[in-house]
Amino acid sequence: MLLYACTIFTSAFLLFLVQPIIAKQVLPWFGGSAAVWTTCLVFFQVALLAGYAYSDLTTRRLAPRTQVIVHVCLLLLSLAALPIVAAANWKPAGSEDPGIRILGLLVATIGLPYFLLATTGPLVQAWFARAFPRGTVYRLYALSNVGSLLALVSYPFAMEPRISTAAQANYWSIAYAVFALLCAATALYSLRRTAALGLAASAEDVASTPALPPGRLDMVLWLVLPALGSWLLLAITNHITQNIASIPFLWLAPLTLYLLSFILCFDSDRWYRRALFLPLTAAAVGLCAWGLQDSDLTLNIHLAVPLYLSGLFACCMFFHGELAKLRPPPRQLTSYYLMISLGGALGGLFVGVIAPHVFNAYYEIGLGFVLTAIVAAITLRRLPLLVWIWALVLAGVSGYYWNEQIKDLKEDTRVMVRNFYGMLRTKDTGTADTPDAVRRLIHGVILHGEQYLAPKRRTEPTTYYGPDSGAGLALKYVHPQDQRVGVIGLGTGTLAAWGKPGDSYHFYEINPQVIALARSEFSYLKDSKAEIEISLGDARLSLEREAPHQFDVLAIDAFSSDSIPVHLMTREAMAVYLRHMSSTGVIAFHVTNRFLNLAPVVKQIADSYQLYTALVTDDAEDTDYSRTDWVLVARDRAALESSAIAKATHPITEIPGLKLWTDDYNNLFDILR
Repeated sequence: MLLYACTIFTSAFLLFLVQPIIAKQVLPWFGGSAAVWTTCLVFFQVALLAGYAYSDLTTRRLAPRTQVIVHVCLLLLSLAALPIVAAANWKPAGSEDPGIRILGLLVATIGLPYFLLATTGPLVQAWFARAFPRGTVYRLYALSNVGSLLALVSYPFAMEPRISTAAQANYWSIAYAVFALLCAATALYSLRRTAALGLAASAEDVASTPALPPGRLDMVLWLVLPALGSWLLLAITNHITQNIASIPFLWLAPLTLYLLSFILCFDSDRWYRRALFLPLTAAAVGLCAWGLQDSDLTLNIHLAVPLYLSGLFACCMFFHGELAKLRPPPRQLTSYYLMISLGGALGGLFVGVIAPHVFNAYYEIGLGFVLTAIVAAITLRRLPLLVWIWALVLAGVSGYYWNEQIKDLKEDTRVMVRNFYGMLRTKDTGTADTPDAVRRLIHGVILHGEQYLAPKRRTEPTTYYGPDSGAGLALKYVHPQDQRVGVIGLGTGTLAAWGKPGDSYHFYEINPQVIALARSEFSYLKDSKAEIEISLGDARLSLEREAPHQFDVLAIDAFSSDSIPVHLMTREAMAVYLRHMSSTGVIAFHVTNRFLNLAPVVKQIADSYQLYTALVTDDAEDTDYSRTDWVLVARDRAALESSAIAKATHPITEIPGLKLWTDDYNNLFDILR
């Protein structure tokens, strides 16, 4: 039993540990978007499905000896893929579909090792059932989820703060080689024990008696229940990270609760009690569906985040608890796991791949609540009629609130679009004859810029780019004539309002829909007196390919609320920026953030190049502008010594023990406020 447990635990641990390791490697290439993680999850679910399909097929169709030979050969072949380092030729050029490119990159980089890790759970359990017909095989499934959960939690708390990205990949590769040997040893031991017991030909019959085969509807529920669990996992993760708060590490909580529900439900029947979780699930679905159309709740992170996390856990306990009640005899366990994996992959594919192309907003979360209630009615069909009616009523209530969410999102919205990078909306507050009326660009619930509607005020800069902001001061006092300005992050194009005749502004934007809306819904770009150029694609990759621009000012403003693309704030990134700066130029980092203290990070990077820094804080009191923090960085001290900049400069308090951020090492925990 110990050998099987070690093999399954190790495979599950490595299976989930590789996910953040590889995601961190590729995240900088695709703009640091949260959608990169969602796309990676889709790949992992599909690869898991492929692994489970292989386990089911080889267990049913191949003789035990042939199966072991094939699997050991694949394990040896997979060692050729080590170490797991993404090749540079997978970096995007800017115009391709990022989701498709990420999936291709993952297949090429970790495809075979991940596939073989994915086969281990059901395959080793099948070997165990053959070798130990009276063993409690399903507890091994709970053990695999324990390994997954430990890997998920240990990465941000233990591995990332202490080990560089390259070293993480190397250590994982070494551990995978150990796993391959362990798995091969388990296969050979199982084969010998099965042969010794004389069960090689008839093990399935012995292991499965006496038990009734599952019905057709039960087998459908094997698919539907995990599909809805995966659906709500991704939908709620998107909702709380895009529409409620872009808090660092918030994506970790939903996946942790999702895995915990699997562990509890498959460890023992005592954890899932219908009498407890049916009312909890009903309350969770009703409250979460109601919350979708209540903007006050959505903006209150202290209520919204706990509500949706607890709702996810209650729903997943229902899904996985009912799934555990439907588990078949061991001879059918590979088919059972295959259906579970297929369901998880289908749910993930819909939310992660299909929904962004079908829906122009995050409508899939409301649809998920409606489907949860409908599936509950089907699952509980053998319970009293009142319970069945109650589930259908819940479906109707969820549908009503889902419709209210759709109506609320569309109200006063001029344009609403969605793609890989999230949902964008433009809304007007007031009319053009009102002096303070503005048109806003909103990403999820985050303001990404606004413009006055009154014709006389349309060219005024707004929000984070006022005359006393760090960016405003740099543009006013650093080489004010014939400026060459670079801007990473377009938004509404507000900084173009500072353009004068003879100036040139080069914007870098990764989201094509942002460019389209900046041109069609806002007039900063066309009204600017400067020459305007826009490059589509990740800014750092674009700058790496371009000849030096000799910028007088380069504004780094691609940070989305409290979520930051870390690859734009490393020592290597600074080297790219410096190559494009004039000798007296200034790099302006927008570091306004509620949760992360970014200014010391920028200063430490600047110090490593012996550059000068100034933290410019604009409280924007008694103005219509937003409060901002900008760190200005320059080669020439004189560039930061104008009286206006010096007056607004504040000291940067260093963080004890903070390590220099590089492409190979960065850690958000060090700078949490």
